[in-house]
Amino acid sequence: MMERKIQLKSVNQHITCRLCKGYLIDATTITECLHTFCKSCLVKYLDDNNSCPTCEIVIHQSHPLNFISHDRTMQDIVYKLVPNLQENEKKKQQEFYRSRGIPFPKTLSNNEECDNQATEDQDCHRSDEQVNICLECKSHQMKTLKRKFIRCSINATITHIKKFVALKVLNNTCRYKDVDILCNDEILGKDHTLKFVAVTRWRQKDVPLLLHYRQRIDL
Repeated sequence: MMERKIQLKSVNQHITCRLCKGYLIDATTITECLHTFCKSCLVKYLDDNNSCPTCEIVIHQSHPLNFISHDRTMQDIVYKLVPNLQENEKKKQQEFYRSRGIPFPKTLSNNEECDNQATEDQDCHRSDEQVNICLECKSHQMKTLKRKFIRCSINATITHIKKFVALKVLNNTCRYKDVDILCNDEILGKDHTLKFVAVTRWRQKDVPLLLHYRQRIDL
């Protein structure tokens, strides 16, 4: 079968972010309408809006960040289509950490190794950068955790934390959707990683990342 070459510009509209006009980085999709944007662009946009930047459908009146999801398939497609994009993005991340005097986490290289050379004796999670968390209750309807300090991978998501709280407080991980996790009184999106929260929402250093949990309130 004869191969057909496709010019990159012919698919640009499908792999670029409508907000920044650049190629998708950390592609994140709105679950209500399936439009995709860079995660940082979308999260910043949703700080002041509750509708999709493309079709203007209302995502959620009060908690739009709970209805966005990381789109790994789309991000893989973008990296494969655009030459050197992934390498250049890694260099930018390294420069970001260097300029702020923060050690660059080895999670990216570790994840690539696990994807390319996965074996049964590898433990990708333990080789991740770790983060200390303090979980405090902010609801009269929920019990206080017996052990509020935990240590876990910085690649863990808010959904993982919600399931942990649901298991320990509600004795049922299936009820994790009844739990809100907050940082600085802001409800965090379910797909936010702890790394993302630490960099964008938590300004203090050398102390545990303080998160609050409460019974979910749908307005």
